[in-house]
Amino acid sequence: MDQILDIMSNYDNTTRLTLIDGFIAIMLSFILVLIITQVYKMTYKGPRYSQSFVQTVVIMGVVVSIIMIVIGNNIAVAFGLVGAFSIIRFRSAMSDPKDIAFIFFGMAVGITCGLGFFSLAIAFTFTLCALIFILYLLDYGKKNGNSRTLKITVPENLQYDGLFDDLFEHYLNFYALNSVQTTNLGTMIQLEYTIVTKNHIKDQILIDAIRERNANLNVSLNYTNSNSY
Repeated sequence: MDQILDIMSNYDNTTRLTLIDGFIAIMLSFILVLIITQVYKMTYKGPRYSQSFVQTVVIMGVVVSIIMIVIGNNIAVAFGLVGAFSIIRFRSAMSDPKDIAFIFFGMAVGITCGLGFFSLAIAFTFTLCALIFILYLLDYGKKNGNSRTLKITVPENLQYDGLFDDLFEHYLNFYALNSVQTTNLGTMIQLEYTIVTKNHIKDQILIDAIRERNANLNVSLNYTNSNSY
């Protein structure tokens, strides 16, 4: 009887310690992922900021830490969870490739906390956050100029082939014709280009030069397309 009581007492102590460790892992992963999402908010430059994405990163970080606690050293449970999560499909596409990196960042912190490497998780989070800030402040990886969409309207009877090539060579680092379509009941033609202007060229100078060639019709520049060519 005494042996049974000792086993039950040890079991209760082990369970209590496991619950405490699990609670610490969950709370630490939650706090660290909150820090990660704050860094994401401060360094995000895209036009489609999503509050749901930020909350998803937090939730995923905590959930992953719980999963790692549950798995422990049990290989059978690990394979079972892999099979269970394999049926999940994410249908929403990432608007910014950097969003994927932040998802993996949050998951890595959750995994580290779930495995009990609390000091490593803290050091990993603050180190990578500092590196992200350095890349943000240095604007690392930016090329000279951003690609944008240029739309030019020309009269239907105007020969547009090669009409603007000399201007583009003078004012742009890169240009490519994307599409040609009729507009205004076929009386006009709209040309759509992807362009990258030279550093010293102002948009107004480029637009004025084009309007001298297209009979002073509509010319527009789309600033939302900031992907590099």
